[in-house]
Amino acid sequence: MLFMGTYTPKLDDKGRLFLPAKFRDRLAEGLVVTQGQDKCLVVWPTDVFAEEAERQAARPMTNRAARRYARVLFAGGDESTPDKQGRVGIPAHLREYAGLERDVVVIGVRDRLEIWNPAAWREFQLEALEEFADLDEDDD
Repeated sequence: MLFMGTYTPKLDDKGRLFLPAKFRDRLAEGLVVTQGQDKCLVVWPTDVFAEEAERQAARPMTNRAARRYARVLFAGGDESTPDKQGRVGIPAHLREYAGLERDVVVIGVRDRLEIWNPAAWREFQLEALEEFADLDEDDD
């Protein structure tokens, strides 16, 4: 299943996110929420996170970038399973990292979801769309 689309669910008073309904079956077996780049959170299905962990394990720990990536990926991660209503708790340290309050934006990005603060998403989107419009193929 490919994760696609943009959704605007809300966090409840306990910091739980209502997952978009179309993704609940894919995430029902479990998921991992981690810090992402650009101050967003990444929601990985457990099996996809395991593949990412394998890719990370294949990188030499003598590589500074590999060590830094591993530390951020695993130290901030939280493994969970959605409840019967399709909610998943987002720990306080992850909500703080991404600047999440009540309103959030959830986007599908191929094999994962990203959770954004709405203002940060709008800012990123404006910049990215401008760059996207300027993309040109190399004629090599």
